[in-house]
Amino acid sequence: MVKICPECGGEMYYDKKGFYVCLKCGLTISKFDSNIKEVKEKDLTEEDKKKEYLKWWLSSKKK
Repeated sequence: MVKICPECGGEMYYDKKGFYVCLKCGLTISKFDSNIKEVKEKDLTEEDKKKEYLKWWLSSKKK
């Protein structure tokens, strides 16, 4: 399974020290951090993502 960098969208590889490293931007994420992100993404359904985006969009227009 290929991991995708959350910052730049580049490909990440797993090194000997237990970190995922982005080949494009050099971002380093521990395996633990990676697993937390995957769990959070699974918890958010598509509808939740749309509602969250709409809430953000409307709040930014009030300024």
